Amino acid sequence: MATLEELARQHTDVSEDALAHLERLALSWRLLADLSISDLLLFGPIANEDGGRFVVLAQVRPTTGQTIYATDLVGQVVTEVERPLVKRAWKRSEICDGDAGALGSRERVRLQVIPVKHRGRVVAVVTRETPTTSSRRPGELERYYLECFDHLAHMVLEGSFPFAREEVELEGAPRVGDGVVVLGIDHRVKYASPNAVSALHRMGIHAYISGAHLAQIGFDEGAVDVAVRGRIPVIEEIEREDASVLLRVIPLLADRNPVGCLVLMRDVTDLRRRDRMLMSKDATIREVHHRVKNNLQTIASLLRLQGRRLDSPAARQAIEESERRIRSIAIVHETLSREASEDVEFNAVIKPLVRIVEETVSVGEGGLRFEVTGDAGEVPGELATPLAVVLNELMQNAVDHAFPGDDPASGTVRVELSRRSGELTLAVVDDGVGLPDGFVLDQQKGLGLTIVQALVTGELGGQIEMTNTDHGARVLVTVPLAEAAATQVVEPPS
Repeated sequence: MATLEELARQHTDVSEDALAHLERLALSWRLLADLSISDLLLFGPIANEDGGRFVVLAQVRPTTGQTIYATDLVGQVVTEVERPLVKRAWKRSEICDGDAGALGSRERVRLQVIPVKHRGRVVAVVTRETPTTSSRRPGELERYYLECFDHLAHMVLEGSFPFAREEVELEGAPRVGDGVVVLGIDHRVKYASPNAVSALHRMGIHAYISGAHLAQIGFDEGAVDVAVRGRIPVIEEIEREDASVLLRVIPLLADRNPVGCLVLMRDVTDLRRRDRMLMSKDATIREVHHRVKNNLQTIASLLRLQGRRLDSPAARQAIEESERRIRSIAIVHETLSREASEDVEFNAVIKPLVRIVEETVSVGEGGLRFEVTGDAGEVPGELATPLAVVLNELMQNAVDHAFPGDDPASGTVRVELSRRSGELTLAVVDDGVGLPDGFVLDQQKGLGLTIVQALVTGELGGQIEMTNTDHGARVLVTVPLAEAAATQVVEPPS
C-alpha cells in the first residue's frame, strides 16, 4: 500500500513543508478520531484540477466506537459529485457540515469537513464521518469528548494542530479510552472520565474533583504548566502511593492562545510492576551467569595448580586441555553476565577464545597468526556454549596438527563466519601441512575431534566437513538456527 508521502507526491502539488505537516497530522490524529467517535479521512486535491477531484491520503478509525469503513480507502480518488462538501470547505477555508453517501456504500453519513491549514494556506481537508442513525446514547462523557474535538478541529483549521514540536507518539502513550480530564485555563477540572477517576484513586486522590483546582486535590501541576506555557504537548509519568500514572497533557488553543487543557491518563501501575519484576529477573539471571563463570574459573585454576604437580607429560597435557575447555565455557557465561538478553554476540566470544589458543603457541613475528573474518551475529545462549567449545577444539587442533614441531614456523589460522537462510557456518582454515592421506573423520580416535563431532551432530544438530585445500586444511561446521534468529544475512569479507 502506498504511503501518504508517495500518494501526495504522485497526485498533488503539496510542498515539502506542507507534506511534513500532513505527516505529523496522520501520526497524531487518532486522538481526533477517538474524541469524535468517528472515522476520519484525509483528502488531498489532485494537482491542476482546481478541487475537482481529491485523493484519500490517510484514514483512521476510532477505538472508542464502531467504524463505518471496514475497507481501506487510502489511495481512492473521489470526485466533487461524491463529496461536494469537501470542495466547498477547500474553497471557502471554513468548516462545513452536512451529509452524503458513504464511500462505496448507499448508507448515509453525517459529514464535518475541516480544512487543514499550514502557514495560512489550505493544503488538505479532513472529513469526520459518522452514521446518520447512531445507537450510541449521548451523555456527559460524549459531550466533553466532542467539545475537545471541536477545539482541536479549529486548531487544525488555524494550523496550530498538529503541534510542530510534538514528537512521534510513543507506543503505550495514553489514549482517550484510558482516561480523560478536561481542564479550564485556570487549571480547574471541568470533567473527569470514570477511567481517569480510577487512575486518580490509585494515586491516593479520593476528593471530589469536579470544579476543583489541581492544587486543591494534591495533583502535581508541573506538566500542565509546561504544556500551557510552551503551547506543546507534554508526556510525564507520576509515581505516587505505589501507583504509576502516565500523563499526556495537550493544550487547547484558540487563536493560538491557551484556553484549557486535555489530560489523557493511563494507569501503568501493573505494567511498571511487571517491568521491575522482569528487571529483577534479568539481574538474577546475569548474577547466576556471573557466579557460574567465577566457579568455572576457580575450577580451571585448581586444574592448573594440579597440573603443575604432575610429572607425567601426558597427564599434564590432559589437565591443560581440560582447563582450556572449561575456560572456553566460562567465556560464554562471562558474556551472558554482561547482557540482559538471552542471546550472545558470538564475535565477542571469539576474541577471548583466540587468546586462549594463542597462549599455547608462539605468536607474532615469525610465529602463528590468527585471523577472524565475518560476523556470526547473535546466537542463543544455549547454542553459544557448545559452539565455543567446538571452535576452541578446532583452533587447537589446527595448532597441534597443521604445524608440527615444538616451535611452529610462520603460518595462519583463520576463522571464517557467515550467516544466511537460518544457518550459521563456521570454518577454521589453516595453511599448514593438510590432512593426512586417507583421512576419515568418523574413524578418528582423538578426544578433541570426538568432542567436536558429538557436539556438532548431537547437541547442535549440525554438520561437519574436513577437507584439504591448496595450502592446508579447512574444517566447515554448519549449524541450523531458529528462523527468528536468522533475520540478517552476514557474509565474511572476500
